[in-house]
Amino acid sequence: MKSDILIIGGGAAGLMAAYGAAKASPGSRIIILEKMPRPGRKILFTGKGRCNFTNAKPWNEFSKHIRTNPNFVKPAFFNFTPENMIDFLETNGLETVVERGDRAFPYSHRASDVLDTIVETVLRQGVTLLTEREVEDIRPGYEVRCASGETFSTSKLIIATGGLSYPMTGSTGDGYKWAEFLGHKVISCFPSLTALVPRGYKINGDSEPQMKGHINRETPMTGAGEALKGAKLKNVSLTVTFDGSVSETEFGDIDFTDGGIEGPIGFQVSRKCVKTLMNGGKVAFSLDLKPGVPVEELTERVKTLWDEIKNDPRTRQAKDGRGINGKEMYRILLGKLMPWDLIPGFQTWNPDILKTTTKKADFSRRRNAPQRRFYDVNLDLLAKTLKDWRFDIAGFVGYERCVITAGGVSTDEVVAKTMESKLQEGLYFCGEILDMDCDTGGYNLQCAFSTGLLAGQSAAKALSQDQ
Repeated sequence: MKSDILIIGGGAAGLMAAYGAAKASPGSRIIILEKMPRPGRKILFTGKGRCNFTNAKPWNEFSKHIRTNPNFVKPAFFNFTPENMIDFLETNGLETVVERGDRAFPYSHRASDVLDTIVETVLRQGVTLLTEREVEDIRPGYEVRCASGETFSTSKLIIATGGLSYPMTGSTGDGYKWAEFLGHKVISCFPSLTALVPRGYKINGDSEPQMKGHINRETPMTGAGEALKGAKLKNVSLTVTFDGSVSETEFGDIDFTDGGIEGPIGFQVSRKCVKTLMNGGKVAFSLDLKPGVPVEELTERVKTLWDEIKNDPRTRQAKDGRGINGKEMYRILLGKLMPWDLIPGFQTWNPDILKTTTKKADFSRRRNAPQRRFYDVNLDLLAKTLKDWRFDIAGFVGYERCVITAGGVSTDEVVAKTMESKLQEGLYFCGEILDMDCDTGGYNLQCAFSTGLLAGQSAAKALSQDQ
């Protein structure tokens, strides 16, 4: 089967490449080969199913969130900006909204609405979308053979197969081997925007041999991990040390999940943490739950709260006539200092703050008199821990649940203004297959849309010049 422009991969970049090609060259035969039963499955996972499809920051701010070479992305960005992406969806019937941090979502907060809008718009342009077409081989002259036995030939080939993240969506790294076969250099890949696993969070949480530092997300959690799971922290500070040296401090939100430490600032530092762990280095976190308060001031505040609780008439009223014990008072104190859902985990991970002793009741001298428990809260240590809660990082969740793949086809061998290979005429790359990754917050999807559209437009323009 012949096509004018053939696109391998029906994800965000591939779909937008098809749209760009169809708009630039009406009447051309454009075919997408997608290995999965449905295109764009990874889009459904973005923004926790709400689809943070772009970030509306201007280039000078947007570019700061590109972790590789921003200059490579710049031409594609200005060719198709975040505002253009918002207009694209709005024009095609999907209402959108821009929220905190300039993150854009569909107004419905349903990722499926974004995917459906893109697919329907692409198909209206006359693009042929063939699903369950797993490409097995690419031969010279751009003859593409599928596992089904079908063969497709084209003069313009766009590879938009994504990376290695979320392999259940079809991203299994196939494009890398084809890029290498066609003479391109592939920068070593590793998971990014992923959960970081504190030591003691998972049972037998040692890294797997095939990827140093990798701890599979399905590894069972310890009781300590379960105690923290589900806690969400806002406006905290996270300082990361690599091999004992402080590297960076981020301020924002953190989530404790079944994978480990995630959330915006957890993801923000994950790229460098993963690289360090893969190279055998050591990573440690210091979490400051009260970044706006000096430790001396916080210590005084903790002691004042403790005195208030101790002297509260309700504290002295108890069913057994002995008053609320120190353990219960400590829990009340923590409730005034942190979210309630964090308290079980905080207590489990910091047992030295509350000391327990037992001794015979003072009112009895009998040898077999019952013993009572007494609790002593180290208020100075509590304040210090609130400012410096430490975790040693044992590893990271791998491609099975990371958001993006770092590394990929070297951008030194791709023309930034067209996405065409510098080595093979008529060959284009776009999206996650490229060595191009960003922070969380809509940046990665926008880069996929922008590079995809530019690749499609460039292939169509080259096609018309050939004709």
